[in-house]
Amino acid sequence: MATIQEKIEDLKARQEKVKQGGGAKRIEKQHAGGKLTARERIEKLLDPGTFVELDQFVHHRCTNFGMEKEEAPGEGVVTGYGTVDGRLTYVFAQDFTVVGGSLGEMHAAKIVKIQELAMKMGAPLVALNDSGGARIQEAVDALSGYGKIFFRNTLASGVIPQISAIMGPCAGGAVYSPALTDFIFMVKNTSQMFITGPQVIKSVTAEEVTAEALGGAMTHNATSGVAHFAAENDEDCMRQIRYLLSFLPANNLEDPPPVDTGDDPNRMESALNSLLPDNPNMPYNMKDVIKLIVDNGEFYESQAHYAQNIITCFARFDGQTVGIIANQPAVMAGCLDVNASDKSARFIRFCDAFNIPLINLVDVPGFLPGTDQEYGGIIRHGAKMLYAYSEATVPKVTVITRKAYGGSYLAMCSQDLGADQVLAWPSAEIAVMGPAGAANIIFKGDPDAKDKTDKYVEEFATPYKAAERGFVDIVIEPMETRPRVITALNMLASKRETRPAKKHGNIPV
Repeated sequence: MATIQEKIEDLKARQEKVKQGGGAKRIEKQHAGGKLTARERIEKLLDPGTFVELDQFVHHRCTNFGMEKEEAPGEGVVTGYGTVDGRLTYVFAQDFTVVGGSLGEMHAAKIVKIQELAMKMGAPLVALNDSGGARIQEAVDALSGYGKIFFRNTLASGVIPQISAIMGPCAGGAVYSPALTDFIFMVKNTSQMFITGPQVIKSVTAEEVTAEALGGAMTHNATSGVAHFAAENDEDCMRQIRYLLSFLPANNLEDPPPVDTGDDPNRMESALNSLLPDNPNMPYNMKDVIKLIVDNGEFYESQAHYAQNIITCFARFDGQTVGIIANQPAVMAGCLDVNASDKSARFIRFCDAFNIPLINLVDVPGFLPGTDQEYGGIIRHGAKMLYAYSEATVPKVTVITRKAYGGSYLAMCSQDLGADQVLAWPSAEIAVMGPAGAANIIFKGDPDAKDKTDKYVEEFATPYKAAERGFVDIVIEPMETRPRVITALNMLASKRETRPAKKHGNIPV
């Protein structure tokens, strides 16, 4: 009979075997491909020494196709919890060195347990995906595992932040768990996502495409909009996830953690007074406005490479996290289109779910015209923004810097869609359409059309008609934007607003 000491030694040997994953050769191959192992990634993500691993000794039950001889240490996924900046965070990391990180019944069971713990404890869940997909030998058991994960992703949506990082292959059914989470990170050159791979596409449609072009990091960051952030390598990805978590609350019952940024809340920025060009048709970079008004000029942009005519980012005002939605006049004149509507609506809904106030910076001439947009469903997609803003009950502050025309004025959170405070610069133009175009309709055929048009533009290309009706609360000097926004946020700290009781609404998708 073994002594206690021998049993302890046996435990250590078993633990060591699990920690070695697929063994030295496979770890070496992982490193040669520019990738860290699952455990190395977790070490980079969590505060040093805080990781507590669960289910180390879980083992599959499959006896098909020789699987009974396959040990698969840790079942190809490392699960547990630790802290990020001292705050509880759950994590699972698929281990590509063990059976290609493939998902089977017990692999999925480990993930499901972590999902349920994160929900019970009200803590964020970070998923590090690096997998060959469903374990074919386990057939429907593997598919069932995916289904269980998807179901819990959906239950957790709006309850805890869910963050996915694609750090290797992610194909077929495996892509849908990340797609159900709040944010997706991808690593350049080493990660891919696709429903069907290049070989299948070639056999079905005769198209030839590389895995990187089909589903690489920049494809999904710039073209499809599936991913939100691109990382240079595994280390950069973990650093960015930590940074994102710093802006977020642990769950939907908490507020984001305040941070002492050391930036004066009363800071004026005289540069804002001369930032806009005198010609209203000339572009400027809205990111310059954001940098001048937020704490220390620091913001973290989501989907920075996608639908660049609108900016969605996290920042802080006097240490408080906010979500900023801003038109970008430097791209497509800041028009709203199908992709910009999707991008902003989802960001708005995330912020509302997690008690993050919304700051809207408006310079929008309209929705993008054209058959492509109409055939692409701009009506349906644009309605998502109207829905998201109307549904949101967090503090909403709108700052109109220049153009705010027609339906796009409403879609950028006008007072009628629930803006709690609307600020406007003297350069703001709030109207049904551009004043020159409106004058052309009103004074068509009038012999004094030119003089009347000039007078109309002078009178209506201003914020004052809207202010007269109370649709603009305060007309401000641009330089005082920062303190005015902070004052508004302080005033709105006690905001309480409810919506009619219902099972859920039916957002236009």
